[in-house]
Amino acid sequence: MLFSVKNLFSAAKLTMTSRQRLRQFWYGPPAQMNIHLKGRDLLTLQNYTADELKYLLWMAADLKQRIKCKGEYLPLMQGKSLAMIFEKRSTRTRLSAETGFALLGGHPAFLTTQDIHLGTNESLSDTARVLSSMTNAILARVYKHNDLHLMMKQATIPIINGLSDLHHPLQILADYLTLQEHYGGLNGLTITWIGDGNNVLHSIMTSAAKLGIHLHIATPKGFEPDLKITKITEQFSSEYGTKLLLTTDPLEAADGANVLVTDTWISMGQEEEKKERLKAFQGYQITMQTAKSAASNWTFLHCLPRKPEEVDDEVFYSPRSLVFQEAENRKWTIMAVMVSLLTDYSPQLQKPTF
Repeated sequence: MLFSVKNLFSAAKLTMTSRQRLRQFWYGPPAQMNIHLKGRDLLTLQNYTADELKYLLWMAADLKQRIKCKGEYLPLMQGKSLAMIFEKRSTRTRLSAETGFALLGGHPAFLTTQDIHLGTNESLSDTARVLSSMTNAILARVYKHNDLHLMMKQATIPIINGLSDLHHPLQILADYLTLQEHYGGLNGLTITWIGDGNNVLHSIMTSAAKLGIHLHIATPKGFEPDLKITKITEQFSSEYGTKLLLTTDPLEAADGANVLVTDTWISMGQEEEKKERLKAFQGYQITMQTAKSAASNWTFLHCLPRKPEEVDDEVFYSPRSLVFQEAENRKWTIMAVMVSLLTDYSPQLQKPTF
């Protein structure tokens, strides 16, 4: 008997059971993870469990597949609005949030310190209360991580960290989705970070072990990650049975790595330290020589924007570099966060193997 999609979709002939079977044929089994994130904040990945992180990645894969690959329209944010507070300039965070929220049928409102009274004529707490009455969520890109906590205390809607001096969770979700797509799984991978002990690294440190990822970190003396976060990372590594290496030697850190990662050595607000930092980071540029110590299937990630002293052109533009796929995935992972925190929608595609 020939399989006919047209006949299967005949409403007169479909029973509820056959409808469910047809749905599973196209989308795989329904969601099996009992995860409820609606109403949560996302300030750091530290407070998200292994299953919750996997759920966000599953959601991102689902939205990417249904919207980008299948061309479906999912107005999950219809009637909702997003306040986007940006104290720092941005390319990927702004575009991914603004276009992603609009693609889901919602209205994003981009706000800089020149657009609103934030910190000038109105306190952060009062701003959070006002925005809570007019929007459904606040995405804030700030200098001080503590400002997010102040907003969270007064807001009655979810607060999403678009970047702070301590964490950059949205970036790392995109990194994990990229690696999931490339390797087909995350468990057992070794990520090597070569560079500054900054906010991007902190977000990797507070989440990698939960996904079964081993972590090697090479930073110059005086530029190590935050000590409190290091202690938390050690606890997670012990709890989940992963390897953690902290060193000042980039080649030692690169040994056996599946993924080589770096970031800017001079973040926004650190411009006065440029001369000192460039001197401290001599020998930390990722090159093909660095990659010789890595695993045969090594890849490269960078959250962008990139400067040549951090990674040379040969690596950055090589087939091993996943940086532009990584940049695109900022959109799908931030959409996954917004859908998870603001709706009851569950992924319809088959759950990936992590």
